[in-house]
Amino acid sequence: MHDDGLYQQPIMQVQSVTEGKPSKTNDEFQNADTQTNQTLKGVVLNGKYRGHRLTITNTYSTSQTMDHRYRVGEKAFVVIHPSEDFRATIQDYKRDVPITFLVLLAVCLLLVFLKLSGLTALLSIGINTILFYIAVMLNGHSQGTQVLLVFSILTVVFSVVTLILILGFTRQMMVTLASTLLGTLASILLALVVFALTHERGVYYESMQYVTQLPRPLFLAETMIGSLGAVMDESTDIVSSLFALKRERPDLSRLQIFKSGQQIGKSIMGPLLNVLFFIFMGETIPMALLFLKNGNTWGYSFSMNMSLGMVQSLISGIGIVLAIPLASGLTALWIDRKRSEVK
Repeated sequence: MHDDGLYQQPIMQVQSVTEGKPSKTNDEFQNADTQTNQTLKGVVLNGKYRGHRLTITNTYSTSQTMDHRYRVGEKAFVVIHPSEDFRATIQDYKRDVPITFLVLLAVCLLLVFLKLSGLTALLSIGINTILFYIAVMLNGHSQGTQVLLVFSILTVVFSVVTLILILGFTRQMMVTLASTLLGTLASILLALVVFALTHERGVYYESMQYVTQLPRPLFLAETMIGSLGAVMDESTDIVSSLFALKRERPDLSRLQIFKSGQQIGKSIMGPLLNVLFFIFMGETIPMALLFLKNGNTWGYSFSMNMSLGMVQSLISGIGIVLAIPLASGLTALWIDRKRSEVK
């Protein structure tokens, strides 16, 4: 709330608001909305114009999809046009306060309820964020020509870093890592085989918005990262459960361990698949509704908004299914049958 001096762009705090008369608008598809003009008066809080008072006109709609209704006390980024009357244009709402609050709330909850495990999870998120940033920079320097290579390496590094931090360098970590990488690789390879057999009919790469490089490799790269998360989640659950079961019952045979892993996988597969579906629907519903509201057919709306997300969800779902026998089989093969050596 007091970091205005850290920004180079001018920030204005709204001190008074005068509301104009609302006016109704309708487009050719009978979408109705209401627009209202505001006269905002405030003071600049940072930079060389600090202390200057501004009067700015802002227009907002009831839907507020592309604009914002400002209230007294709120802060906004502005563009100042030096002139005799010192005009300025409002640009965007300053959102760092609620974002920071939510981040701190999440961190506090992790530390309070999970303690050391929560700290380890936060550390893995921080390291993975840095690794992701480095991968994006490398992709930019190569003009996107090596996107698959960069993100394939990132997938392996993600897995190693995350599992070592969470599980430590143990046999359980090695089994989980092998299962995760093999499951992700198998799902991507199977998807490529299907793409080759179907000649990628129905896969509309042109629906990827704001892409300035070849969309197909980028789509495969993001699918790989998404599949990795789903497969790692399930593999960790199965392998951890089987190692715990082995500690409780060291007399279990490898076949019994494999069958137990199958049962565990079947019980968690359904919820994981539904999580993928909910994430997919949550991401695509707003734009799909906008397409439908503006006179587009269901087929076109699906093709432009849902087809790639559906393909990604299906590939991740395949990885989840394949991870069950992989995690169960690798655990049965590598777990030590002696209680003293089970880690």
